[in-house]
Amino acid sequence: MKATGIVRRIDELGRIVIPKEIRRTMRIREGDPLEIYTEKDGEVIFKKYSPMGELSDFAGHMCDTINKTTGCVSAISDRDNLIAVCGLPRRELTGKRISEDLEHIMEGRQVYQRRYGDRVQSVAEGAERYGIGVAAPIISEGDVMGCVLFINEGDAVSGEVEYKLAQTAAGFLGRQMES
Repeated sequence: MKATGIVRRIDELGRIVIPKEIRRTMRIREGDPLEIYTEKDGEVIFKKYSPMGELSDFAGHMCDTINKTTGCVSAISDRDNLIAVCGLPRRELTGKRISEDLEHIMEGRQVYQRRYGDRVQSVAEGAERYGIGVAAPIISEGDVMGCVLFINEGDAVSGEVEYKLAQTAAGFLGRQMES
């Protein structure tokens, strides 16, 4: 565990403020759920909770099916990381933190498709060679939970089939999260 040197006191209601620097670094936003763990030696650990994480096996199977059907690299993310990737860069991208470009697309809540001449938007931090071809946000009960993606290498673009497939998969995953 990494020490920050920041000390906070618990108020009379049992609350503690997580410093802004840590929230920014860890991408903890207002309303984000946190899991709380305790250790025998007195440590209290806060971990970002990802409802999409519970569907990671299912997401992996869905990516695999999409990849086999289309031959395209597909991925599913939660709000912070790529949780499932199928296609050539699987090992290189799985578990990577999503890029700010992808975060902005998800916040916009609209399906994104890169067109010829558009700037290539990176999928993940440190993986600039892989661009977003199509990104369909997964929305459940009004909240953005993640994204279904088609990933392109370099300047390539995705077609209408990938657009509709990503939109359909995102809608299906959103409904799965509601039940």
